[in-house]
Amino acid sequence: MSEPAEHAPAAVTSAALHRRVIVASTIGNAFEWFDFTLFGLFTLVIAREFFPVSSHTGSLLLGTATLGAAFFFRPIGGIVFGVYADRLGRKRALAVMVLLMAAATACLGLIPGYQRIGMLAPLLVVLARILQGFSAGGEFSSATALLVEYAPAGHKGFYGSFQMCSQSLAVTLAGLSVYTLSNWLSPGHLQSWGWRLPFLLGILVGPVGFYIRQRLQESPAFATYLQHHPKADAAALGNGLVRARTSLVSGFGLTVSATAAFYVTFIYMPIFAVRQLHLTLAQAALPTMLCGLMLTLLCPLTGLWSDLWGRKRMLVSAMLAYALVSLVLTAWVLRAPGFGNYLLLQCAATICIAFLWGPFPTAVTEAVPMGVRATGVALVYNLSVMLFGGLAPFFITAIIGLTGNAMAPALYVSGAVLLSLITYGVLGVKIRPLRPGAAADQTLR
Repeated sequence: MSEPAEHAPAAVTSAALHRRVIVASTIGNAFEWFDFTLFGLFTLVIAREFFPVSSHTGSLLLGTATLGAAFFFRPIGGIVFGVYADRLGRKRALAVMVLLMAAATACLGLIPGYQRIGMLAPLLVVLARILQGFSAGGEFSSATALLVEYAPAGHKGFYGSFQMCSQSLAVTLAGLSVYTLSNWLSPGHLQSWGWRLPFLLGILVGPVGFYIRQRLQESPAFATYLQHHPKADAAALGNGLVRARTSLVSGFGLTVSATAAFYVTFIYMPIFAVRQLHLTLAQAALPTMLCGLMLTLLCPLTGLWSDLWGRKRMLVSAMLAYALVSLVLTAWVLRAPGFGNYLLLQCAATICIAFLWGPFPTAVTEAVPMGVRATGVALVYNLSVMLFGGLAPFFITAIIGLTGNAMAPALYVSGAVLLSLITYGVLGVKIRPLRPGAAADQTLR
């Protein structure tokens, strides 16, 4: 039996319902990336608070490794919540995940420092990051599946782009938080308690997000799918993933560039600005805030453009431009360090990222059959993020420490783009937005 069409009947949906879906789908994603961006921007502060070792590089390595620890548990959480979402519905999985993410974020703001509780402090920080990674594992796939399944035909790229809009808005708010606190508080107050304030927002965001998601309706297409198909067991899900293996490999490759873009440009580069360019924390955070705002405005436009121009063409062009800009402008900034040049580097990279991020969520999601969509996308997304995203700050820090080559961020980006082009571009897999009436099991071809 073929699966039902992915577009919902007009009688079932409304503009108000679509707005509610967009808010409910993106609130968890925004909160997740607010947390990760904060941790990245405050890595130098957190490293001194919880990992006080004699070497600054050693302390920073421990801090970036802790940031990356969450990503080892993202694939596990992605499989658990992905299977849950594919069997019982996107709505239920999303409601549980936002509560767990909020608890993990709030815990980080409450854990006493090393000077007060000794080795228990870094242990609790690592445990909080593990919980955060596990709960965030299924967020992207389940939320994006809901967006794409609700989207009207011909507007899936536009709807999916709101996932990246939420990420970029989170980057903006995290950058604003760090910039404001760095300017208003003395270094001593910022180190002792000021950095904790944004993390404590989890105490408020969790219940609000849970309430919004509990009131959400399941997508009509997926609700119909559940009525016509028995709940899949492990064997059926495994077979479905095997049948979609070409699409999953392609999606993995595409995610490599998309995730490297985030963790290098918005998580590592502020560290790079302080350590290599000798800027202040406030000067490093300001471009993050401004570039996050740029992405928030640009991603819906590039997502909409991908509905008209084609996603693969835009994605390949954006990846090549991003690698070129990173190589040329990073070398230039290292020759002429300064806030203005660093800002220009970040803005130019952000424009390239916007053309990558806008179509990316829909490109990955619409390729996978509906019955294994949340599980499949969670698997490839989280493996890619774990290997090439979350550990990027650690790897780049280690490379610079071992070789002294400050071009490491740009070289890392170029390597990620090359891998994406091999697995996504060279494979010749073509993404087609689903047409009205097309079966939901249409895959990349």
